[in-house]
Amino acid sequence: MLTACMLPLRMLGLLMLMLSLCDADSICPTELNPLTLDVPRVIESYGTSVEVNCTSTETDHDGMYWRIGNNDPKIMLEESFISQSVSLSEWNMTAECRIILNATHTCSKELEITIYQNPTVNVFAVNPEVEGTLFELQCDIADVAPVQNLVVRWFKDNQTIQTDNFTNTITTPVNESSTLAVNISRAEHGAEFRCEAQLDFRSHGPQLPVHSKIYIVSVNYAPEFKNTSENYFVPEGDDVTLNCDAEGRPQPTFHWKHDGKKLSDTNNLNITRVNTSGTYHCSAINSLGNITKEIHVRVTLNIPAAPAVITTSAVITTPEPSKPRGCPLVLTPAKIVVRFGDPVSINCSTSVAVPIIMGWEVTSGDISKNDTSVTWSLEKVEDWSIKSACFIIYEDDMEQPCYVELDITLYKTPDIVSVSASDPGPMMEGTENQLKCDIINVTPVQKLTVRWYRGTDILHTDVLDENRMIPVNMSSIFNFTAERDYNGAEFKCEAELQLETNRPDLDHNLTSSSSPHTAVVLYKPLIKPCQGPFAGVEHEFSLDKFPCQADGNPPPIFRWYYDGKMINASEPLTRTQSGKYTAEVSNRIGSSNTSIDITIEYGPTFTCDDRYEVEVNSKLCEPEGNPKPDIKWFKNGTIVDSPWQSMTKHDSGSYMMNATNSHGTVTHKLQLDVLFAPEINEGTYSKEVNLDGNVTLVCSAEGNPLPDLHWTYSPAENVRETTRGHQKSLTITGATSTNAGLYICVATNNVGKVTSTVTLKMKDVFPWRFLWWLLMGLIIVFIVILIVIVHKRCKKHGRYRFIPDRANDGSDIPMAPQSNGTEDTV
Repeated sequence: MLTACMLPLRMLGLLMLMLSLCDADSICPTELNPLTLDVPRVIESYGTSVEVNCTSTETDHDGMYWRIGNNDPKIMLEESFISQSVSLSEWNMTAECRIILNATHTCSKELEITIYQNPTVNVFAVNPEVEGTLFELQCDIADVAPVQNLVVRWFKDNQTIQTDNFTNTITTPVNESSTLAVNISRAEHGAEFRCEAQLDFRSHGPQLPVHSKIYIVSVNYAPEFKNTSENYFVPEGDDVTLNCDAEGRPQPTFHWKHDGKKLSDTNNLNITRVNTSGTYHCSAINSLGNITKEIHVRVTLNIPAAPAVITTSAVITTPEPSKPRGCPLVLTPAKIVVRFGDPVSINCSTSVAVPIIMGWEVTSGDISKNDTSVTWSLEKVEDWSIKSACFIIYEDDMEQPCYVELDITLYKTPDIVSVSASDPGPMMEGTENQLKCDIINVTPVQKLTVRWYRGTDILHTDVLDENRMIPVNMSSIFNFTAERDYNGAEFKCEAELQLETNRPDLDHNLTSSSSPHTAVVLYKPLIKPCQGPFAGVEHEFSLDKFPCQADGNPPPIFRWYYDGKMINASEPLTRTQSGKYTAEVSNRIGSSNTSIDITIEYGPTFTCDDRYEVEVNSKLCEPEGNPKPDIKWFKNGTIVDSPWQSMTKHDSGSYMMNATNSHGTVTHKLQLDVLFAPEINEGTYSKEVNLDGNVTLVCSAEGNPLPDLHWTYSPAENVRETTRGHQKSLTITGATSTNAGLYICVATNNVGKVTSTVTLKMKDVFPWRFLWWLLMGLIIVFIVILIVIVHKRCKKHGRYRFIPDRANDGSDIPMAPQSNGTEDTV
């Protein structure tokens, strides 16, 4: 228990310690800190409260207390354990336990407080789900804290496909977002996407995740046929149903055409009693595109069985070898090429004059004769196994006829020549692909050559080797590696029958071509070379107008980055946004990027004031603009040189500036007031004054602003200063020698300071006075000398009386008297 005498002292000590609490942390030896917290870190949601205990291992102390935020502490004097309830109702709440060990040492333990708030989560699509484009989903996370502990995960069909973390250190609730970019295809139709936001406090454990709603992808894509062309072979007179099923989303609509005429808008077309071959076009259309395929309907021919041999003049027997005398038969023409179904006529003649028996052995046709020739003709050649031979029998040798067989070639051009791909879907760059050329109902195959074209370039030639004389279906295969240049290229095959004939009216080479097959090649985008640097106009140019193209299939998406951040390509750029940009193009095959220097140009603008006070040779106002504007100066309506370049005091006045560049012209009026240091008009000079005379010294100066004037000199009673207008004068009256000397005029303004010196001299002071005094001195000296001389002469005249003195020998000096007894005059 404290005694009555100790209590005031103790309270005084506590008061002094409380006053020093602000510096307590800086004077606590770390190794001597006796405080521990239970618990040392709190992670709780906003608005809750926690109970925290503080324990000290040091019992001999001068007080313990909790400081909550900026609240004044309540000091506990004789406690080693204090508990505190901390309300987490402020986002930047602080709490610390402190102990006062003595007058010089105070220790503390700060409670680590993390206040969190679980967010709300929403997911939505940024752009439509179109096959071949980069589909983006955005996950908005609202009112979350602390954001640096936020983890966002993206799921596709319950599989994690992307995880995002955040580095913002703000502790109060914020809104964040995460973007998922997916190369979408029709295979992902119906896929389920969602995002999940979770606060993860590492070793202290994560909070329960907050899930968004599930976003189900509905992929749209242009119509696509399984086959770009189909062939239907229909017996004459039968019915047929043509199918135009195509995949696409939205569901495509269909249109049928034949010979340019619209037939139906259903996906199936029914044709009854087919009697002619033809090509039908089916189109499938939706909002993302349209495609058309050809369906070839060919009426098949019923080829009759070969008829019995028709003999017209004799029974046909197997000819035996002719006798050496030969077989004088001539067929005209000797060789013939006939299209199946066309007429034919062959004349057989002989030069033998003896009576003979002549004729034709044929399977069908008509025969006409004259004396030495027989003609076989047929209106329509419809027998693929037709044979014809002309014979002659000599009367003297009836058993040895001679034969000449007709060399006849029946041909038929293909009903259909079409190209199809082994894989109807798009090709991938760098993969092996195969095209097939189907030649339907053609003969003779051994005369058939197939050429493959890409555009007009021949890629491959295939000579078919099939010795069959009736119409057959043939195929030619072309294997190639898909290249990006093949995208959109038209491949076709050409079937050519190379027939030898002596008929000038028949083309030797009969050619049938397929419809072109347009290749679709998917490939990674490449940015075509961009000319740089590039200049755009402010508020007009946006990055989506940049003349830089990317080659890619599916069509790539452009993204633009500036300082590492993606920017809105449709937003016009301003002058502050000149710099290096990165263009990134991507599709589901891959991506590429390039850097481009972009300068934003703009017309001239003035940010100048209307009035300037400037010093000589100063440079102030210039217009902004890119390219740098050309400037013209006008003063009083007359063009002048720019005063900025060599400004003088005479350049004050009213001006108009005209600034022009390629983007416009602007003008600006301004008043120019040129400030310059003082200039004393009189300069340095000397001046004389007569003794007792009057003199005035004048000091005047020019300057902008008008300078202040003052004189520096040795003061005297006869010197008076006067100011009149812009000059200051000194007037000296009754000049004396003391007025001679230096007089300094000082001119000062806020631009500078100058001085001018006047040397005042006394006129004729030294020579005339000197001569006058010299003359007076000489006169005085002369008078003195004259007086001295006169005085001396006066002393030598008068009477003298001599008093004898003893000689050295003691006798008196004898003195002889004057003869006349008078006094001698000296």
